Amino acid sequence: MEIINNRYQIDGIDVIELCEKYGAPIYVYETAKMQSQYKRMMKAFKGVNVKVNYACKALTNINVLKLFKNLGAGLDAVSIQEVKLGLLAGFNPQDIMYTPNCVSIDEIEDAVKLGVKINIDNISVLEQFGHIHGKSIPVCIRINPHILGGGNTKISTGHIDSKFGISIYQLTHVKRVVETNDMIVEGLHMHTGSDILDIDVFLKGTEIMLNVAKEFKGLDYIDFGSGFKVPYKPDDIFTDIDQLGKELTKKFNTFCKEYGKDLQLIFEPGKFLVSEAGYFLARVNVIKQTTATVFAGLDTGLNHLIRPMFYDAYHHMINVSNPNGKPRIYTVVGYICETDTFGWNRKISELDEGDYLCFLNAGAYCFAMSSNYNSRYRPAEVIIHHGKDFLVRKRENIDDLLRNQIEIEL
Repeated sequence: MEIINNRYQIDGIDVIELCEKYGAPIYVYETAKMQSQYKRMMKAFKGVNVKVNYACKALTNINVLKLFKNLGAGLDAVSIQEVKLGLLAGFNPQDIMYTPNCVSIDEIEDAVKLGVKINIDNISVLEQFGHIHGKSIPVCIRINPHILGGGNTKISTGHIDSKFGISIYQLTHVKRVVETNDMIVEGLHMHTGSDILDIDVFLKGTEIMLNVAKEFKGLDYIDFGSGFKVPYKPDDIFTDIDQLGKELTKKFNTFCKEYGKDLQLIFEPGKFLVSEAGYFLARVNVIKQTTATVFAGLDTGLNHLIRPMFYDAYHHMINVSNPNGKPRIYTVVGYICETDTFGWNRKISELDEGDYLCFLNAGAYCFAMSSNYNSRYRPAEVIIHHGKDFLVRKRENIDDLLRNQIEIEL
């Protein structure tokens, strides 16, 4: 987003005009940024046989899925529903990695029927899968490397107390299950968490995974997950993807020579690809001054953007209606009957009732985690592609709230 002639624009489209055209609150996605992030990642790992699987839980609008499919990405799906969305978007089944957690063998069997790659993260299901399929269907195994990585405990997934993956200390048990059932292990997988700042966390995980890989013959790929940190604040720090690319590529290529096979290196970024491409625009309903605080109350709440309340996530806010106003300090809140504070004591260009406030980094885990709490409607979604804006999800109405309800005589 940039200012031209004192007006904020996204890829040449005036932001205020978008709000007036589609209404607020509204999510806006910029495909040019998604494309540049994808290309940046491919360039960082150009020296290795790399595959990028978009972690679609971040943003599942089917148009976004189609965009990454057309760029050549695969898909990381964590539910059977995401698998089906990926297939509807045109992904080849073998380009979809299905990585569920705590699901029944029945859901995994549904994924098998759809022909996607299966990633198993617990010994119980691995054993059940082996009993049913033996060596007829290859599997990937998710390993828990016992690395504490992530910007928040709720998004750290590779530590010893995490529910995700099979502990590296259970490797002997895993091999026993695999060998007894004559299973084919085609890949190994790990994911340590999100918002990881230190590339040494990835490199440490790489060493662990490569040592595990030596225990399995005939692998085709190793999936190192993701968790790359993107900047949320002005001058924020972020994962040095280029340096990581150089160091990890060297380690991986050396391992492949020792292993005797050119394995594929897979990553599954979500936030890295779409976070900075997203903008959330909301209208200021009221400016409320109390004895201690000036509140800016918006026409939205945790029903549309829960990350600040759930993860203590920071989203930078800009008053797009008053770009050059005097900075004032506000506590920005929503209209939900809960404490839904987006940010305390934020310095923002002076706000008036009716102004539009823009939340940056709204592409990942924002609309995807929205709800109808307080019976509020979920907002519309708009994509800006090649300098043109397209409505890609209608704003909900009362019919959507009642769609699956069944009235009875009482």
